[in-house]
Amino acid sequence: MATTIKRVRAISTAPEGINLVVVRVDTNQPGLYGLGCATFAYRHLVVERIVEDYLDPLLRGRDVTDINDLWQLMHQNAYWRNGPAENNAISGVDMALWDIKGKMANMPLYQLLGGKVREGVPVYRHADGKDLAEICDNIQRFQDMGITTIRCQWGGYGGDTYGVTPASAPRGAKPGVYLDSRSYLRNTVELFAGIRDKIGFDVNLVHDVHERVAPAEVIKLAKMLEPFDLLFLEDPVSIEHTEWLRRLREQSSTPIALGELFNNPHEWRDLITEQLIDYIRVHLSQIGGITPARKLQILAEQFDVKTAWHGPGDMSPLAHAANIHLDLVAPNFGVQEWSGIEPPNFIIQELKGPPGALLDVFSGLPQFDRGYVYANDAPGLGVDINEKEAAKYPCDAGVTTWTQTRLRDGALQTP
Repeated sequence: MATTIKRVRAISTAPEGINLVVVRVDTNQPGLYGLGCATFAYRHLVVERIVEDYLDPLLRGRDVTDINDLWQLMHQNAYWRNGPAENNAISGVDMALWDIKGKMANMPLYQLLGGKVREGVPVYRHADGKDLAEICDNIQRFQDMGITTIRCQWGGYGGDTYGVTPASAPRGAKPGVYLDSRSYLRNTVELFAGIRDKIGFDVNLVHDVHERVAPAEVIKLAKMLEPFDLLFLEDPVSIEHTEWLRRLREQSSTPIALGELFNNPHEWRDLITEQLIDYIRVHLSQIGGITPARKLQILAEQFDVKTAWHGPGDMSPLAHAANIHLDLVAPNFGVQEWSGIEPPNFIIQELKGPPGALLDVFSGLPQFDRGYVYANDAPGLGVDINEKEAAKYPCDAGVTTWTQTRLRDGALQTP
């Protein structure tokens, strides 16, 4: 008898104050189910409805082993495709199906994908701070943990606190996170000069522009940062401005990482085949899960582009586990962003759950040790959820404020 899908449902929870969405796929075999990440933290209610009102009736009764066919079915069923809400919903199912297949084979995901090419996954963490001394202290703390790659930001992504309108703004300017690109460029160069002066060149450094300055200013920044030997400059331009990457390539040797907002293969195809980026940084659930991510990793491998999957606090432990399993099998792996299983040191909103709440909700998380993260050898993704604990931490559907970024004159800027 074929193993078929009995039910598909969404489980939403926020143990650290960040909305997470998990999809559970139950089968007709007693006790056999799979879990996957469908987290779209700022539109979680939309994802819930897609999963339960559309994907559940579409998938009931279908063979759980037909992962490729089911992914394509979900992808084209709504006719319009490649949107973030739909892709995250598809991802939840896709990861859950891989989780089920691993359980059926009694193998961890990395074995299903061909086996390890490395035993552990080197990760990078985020060092933020109010001044150079605090940032250097945080860098040293991570170095003491065995971490050799660290992303450094001076005051987050270079903006003011939401709701603090600068005196230079025009009368009646709307609330937002106000940006000053010229001072941001000066401060960033000063930051990396100070870090290299105090700590030296034995640590790999990363910086995230987060699309928050004009493309011409990014070229200037990348050139000014060359003496400080960054591992990569992250998200220097937005999806709408990727044509500027050719000019950036011509004028700077600073490596480029891009992709956390990508939804559509056409957004990354030319960037990879023309070798306009050095690291691909997609958010796995944003592109539809493990199935498309594996295809992307193999494409990137052919053009010497490395992976550096997005790994922030606003994704569930199931997605972190999927990242690690893919990293273990990828010859073109670069480095993995890791927010940690403890409350991350830099996230976009204040933690609201009690310390350790994430570990009460999720079990089987990948383990960090001396700069590396290791997958457990449990079948599938190896992560489970305690739904009773998850229910203690409801999600927040309030208005998102950190994405309301503005220029000094009050005009909106991509966040």
